[in-house]
Amino acid sequence: MARLALEVSDILNRHGEAYLARHRLSRGQLKVIGAIRACRTAALGGHVMACGNCDHATIAYNSCRNRHCPRCQGAAAKDWLADRQADLLPVPYYHLVFTLPAPIAAIAYQNKAEVYGLLFRAAAETLATIASDTRHLGARIGFTSVLHTWGSAMTHHPHLHIIAPGGGLSPDGARWIACRPGFFLPVRVLSRLFRRLFLEGLAAFNASGRLSFQGDLAHLAKADAFAAMLAPLRRADWVVYAKRPFGGPEAVLAYLARYTHRVAIANSRLVAMDRHGVTFRWKDYRARSSGKVWRKTMTLTAHEFIRRFLLHVLPNGFHRIRYYGLLASSRRADTIASIRQIIAAATPDHIAGGNVSVFAEQPEQAPESPPPCPCCGGRMILVERFAPGTAPRTIVAVRIDTS
Repeated sequence: MARLALEVSDILNRHGEAYLARHRLSRGQLKVIGAIRACRTAALGGHVMACGNCDHATIAYNSCRNRHCPRCQGAAAKDWLADRQADLLPVPYYHLVFTLPAPIAAIAYQNKAEVYGLLFRAAAETLATIASDTRHLGARIGFTSVLHTWGSAMTHHPHLHIIAPGGGLSPDGARWIACRPGFFLPVRVLSRLFRRLFLEGLAAFNASGRLSFQGDLAHLAKADAFAAMLAPLRRADWVVYAKRPFGGPEAVLAYLARYTHRVAIANSRLVAMDRHGVTFRWKDYRARSSGKVWRKTMTLTAHEFIRRFLLHVLPNGFHRIRYYGLLASSRRADTIASIRQIIAAATPDHIAGGNVSVFAEQPEQAPESPPPCPCCGGRMILVERFAPGTAPRTIVAVRIDTS
């Protein structure tokens, strides 16, 4: 894959030092900047591949593998999806989104580990509680939650994407209870319970001194100001919505590939870096809802672009993909196998047969071979590995591969 004309690393290489001189950053943000700038450069070392038939050779530098690096997410997503394919069930899947209101998002930025963690827990408890209620589904469900903290313009917009099979196990574990076609759980009921659980958790954090308020939020350190801030949020409608079900298991995997390892902005959205700043493509969903042009470009100063990008650096060790319910147990593989047997036993053969190929045990895949020589099509062979900060010893005319 050829290197894109403009990448986040280029912006950091050109403007990063000036930005660092003017702003105080966290250790995590400094680590992200350093990793992205070093990614696929001699600073991280690499290896040399040479053709066995001709003199062609290529240097490939190592990736940083930082989860915030736009270059490094493709391989990580591919590996993750290969593992998750074993978890798919032959049922419809639903996509739900839980979003924090703007006043809470501001608190979340100053208290990422606490508030993002609370977002995960409140959404999970909401889904499990409503799904177990016999007035709705009356079942134990499982789901995958993925945290995103950005909007299309890279502003701070924390929300959870949740992918759930359309049903769950009966309380005794003997039956699969499917949801109604095209309908998983009532979003208004989910929204109200989510609001209550989250605000209760946030208030408990504040009462125990686990929240920090700085700058424009410093006044919230006073109990009466914090209570006044929460009061209107207890009455407001919180955004929880469900998207229509996926077309099938293959569609679920394709969708997850786009969401699980996404970062604040992909290199493919970058348009230009010049004296005006950094221009990138974005989607204006408010304009879309009113029928106006919604695929737009935006130009920010380089420093504002870097600031927005760094808004989304997660705390060290924080897990942004989490599994709940039937998918959370260490016995997940056994649980999934049991559910498939239950569903198969209750499904007519002519219907179940359509999904056999998707869920049958797949043969072990052979390791991927390196791409053939671009000059003669011969086999490329690893001839040398070199350490970070050093140059290869192999003396040949080489092509630098930064893809």
